[in-house]
Amino acid sequence: MSDALRQQVSALLESISIPHVAGFSCADVAEMAVEGDKVLVRISLGFPCEGIKQALASNVESILASNGIQVGGVEVVQDIPAIVPKNTSSSIGGVKNIIAIGSGKGGVGKSTTSVNIALALAHMGAKVGLLDADIYGPSQHQMLGVAGKRPEMYGPNMIEPIKAHGLSLISMGNLVTEDTPMIWRGPMVSGALQQLLQNTHWVDVDYLIIDMPPGTGDIQLTLSQAVPVSGSVIVTTPQDIALLDAVKGIEMFRKVNIPVLGVVENMSVHTCSNCGHQEAIFGEEGGNKLAKQYDVNVLGRLPLQLDIREQTDQGKPPVATNPESDVSLIYRDIATQMTVNLWRQGLAAPAAPEISFSDD
Repeated sequence: MSDALRQQVSALLESISIPHVAGFSCADVAEMAVEGDKVLVRISLGFPCEGIKQALASNVESILASNGIQVGGVEVVQDIPAIVPKNTSSSIGGVKNIIAIGSGKGGVGKSTTSVNIALALAHMGAKVGLLDADIYGPSQHQMLGVAGKRPEMYGPNMIEPIKAHGLSLISMGNLVTEDTPMIWRGPMVSGALQQLLQNTHWVDVDYLIIDMPPGTGDIQLTLSQAVPVSGSVIVTTPQDIALLDAVKGIEMFRKVNIPVLGVVENMSVHTCSNCGHQEAIFGEEGGNKLAKQYDVNVLGRLPLQLDIREQTDQGKPPVATNPESDVSLIYRDIATQMTVNLWRQGLAAPAAPEISFSDD
């Protein structure tokens, strides 16, 4: 490819933004080649992009062609990288990225948010695992409709995750009976969770979502220090009390060197099913204040909506049962922004130094 042609194509690609990725253009993630007299372009996106690949490729091809470029083809591919965690040098076999979803307190809808984000990622083309890290009160097995299933053995001391709605799930709820109380001290719980992580046969998982226990105690701290977590998300409601505890969650992740990818404000507004009146029952602008205080993004705001709770309690989360509903699209946007932020974190990381050897 001549320098003049390369510069022309690069300039045109520079003018085309990538949906959902502010500040980046197609030129930043594109490779170019010539086949005969035609230009081929390959754009690699490091986040789940099944829903935008075709439209982006068509847009790029149209702009190049309208500027006199003979286009041999434009390919947009999903190439999710493994982002190196900053909190530990350990790794989990078969898993590229671990994202912890936490909250400073219980009752803010963290588990419901976790399962729907995981389902949204799978719907968008990623391979997703889900670890229910709440040993004392597991819920993901119920939310995904697999409460009666038990994991099968893969080999000595290894288990297969349970498949549910396209996810690979491990939950203590699938290992004990419903009426078995987990009367364990903190170190036992931490050890059990690490064992679940290490002894599960994860296969080519792009994102392993960890539904963290609520709070910031010994169990959460141990997990954050021992598990290779690439990023975290904090779930809160706009309520002042919830925000006070959410601050503790952010501070915990920061102290153990886990980047906070953003804040999800749950139960932000309620719309009356009879008259349509909207009311911010738990307050307003709480998520914005928290995000501004810690210079992170508000990934999305979710409504206080009856059918979210009903469907999830029945093992049919809204993203699984109606992926095109308004609330499912919110979850998908949250999942997109979360993974884009994780990808940008990897792009911003300094490159490893090159070492040259000589006889001098």
